[in-house]
Amino acid sequence: MKVYLEIEIRRSKCKINGIVRQEQLEWLSETSGYTKRFAYYVGRRCEKSTIKDVAKELMLDWKTGKNLEKEYLKANLKKASPVNPEIIGIDEVSIRKGHEYRIVVSDLLQKRPIWFGGIDRSKDSLDMFYQALNSLQRNKIRLAVMDMWKAFEKSTKENIPDAAILYDKFHVIRHLNEALDKVRRLEYKRVSEKTRKYIKGQKYTLLSRKDNLSLKGKRSLQKLFKINKRLNVAYILKESFGQLWSYRSEKWAYKFFNNWKDSLKWQRLKPYEEFSKMIERHWDGIAAFCKSENKVSLGFVEGVNNKIKLIQRRAFGLRDEEYLKLKILTCTLPELE
Repeated sequence: MKVYLEIEIRRSKCKINGIVRQEQLEWLSETSGYTKRFAYYVGRRCEKSTIKDVAKELMLDWKTGKNLEKEYLKANLKKASPVNPEIIGIDEVSIRKGHEYRIVVSDLLQKRPIWFGGIDRSKDSLDMFYQALNSLQRNKIRLAVMDMWKAFEKSTKENIPDAAILYDKFHVIRHLNEALDKVRRLEYKRVSEKTRKYIKGQKYTLLSRKDNLSLKGKRSLQKLFKINKRLNVAYILKESFGQLWSYRSEKWAYKFFNNWKDSLKWQRLKPYEEFSKMIERHWDGIAAFCKSENKVSLGFVEGVNNKIKLIQRRAFGLRDEEYLKLKILTCTLPELE
């Protein structure tokens, strides 16, 4: 129900310079004609619905609804604790078609995004984040979690040389899944037409963990593995590789990896051999997880990326980058009362 408040706002004119100033009321919104309480209500509603739906429900113009939500997001961000991270997660996010990227940096201990920006996913773009921090903030960062993108690694080593680098488990597993899919495609080309029907349509079944498969999926794989031993071996190796992150000793972790690599001999799995070489090149960034002080939730970075995709899908794409930035930086913050 709409409620109208009629109030008198005092204005005063300076005798010295003639500037007229208007009384500022704490409970008034920055958007003319509305209270802060209403602006915050609109902001909370827009967290779960689109601006269009909220504006229609509250009989507002779309632009007014967006401005009220932006006011709520700014107030929520202002109330958040100051940026002073010890462990950061770095990832890129696509903001529109055509390989246009921005970088998202998260505080993995506070579990919230703390920076969104850059013009692409280059070293210079990530440098902008480090340059926005003062020397004390940079020196406090002891661990940076990222994928194996060289630009991120180079920028981090240059700006915070004393910090350790840890490669995100989910990005490493993604490379292994890509290797498995390459094996699947090679096998599809190699085998006879009669055998192809067992491989066709099994891409996502092969990429899924065995525990997550339905009974139908397990039966499909069982039939496939009886006919194609190479895919069977590739799947078993993919499933066992996740054990690497369970070790607390780098020595035992490397021993496990060496055994895993040795099991590739005579299997003719070239994509897996290329994957193992990549792991060897980046071993220090993977083995860093064995240290007890580096045991952090690596899934948070991927979770933030999924939240961003949901925000973009709900809005059918966002052209206002400032608005997108506010949505991302507040997506894990509690509601503002």
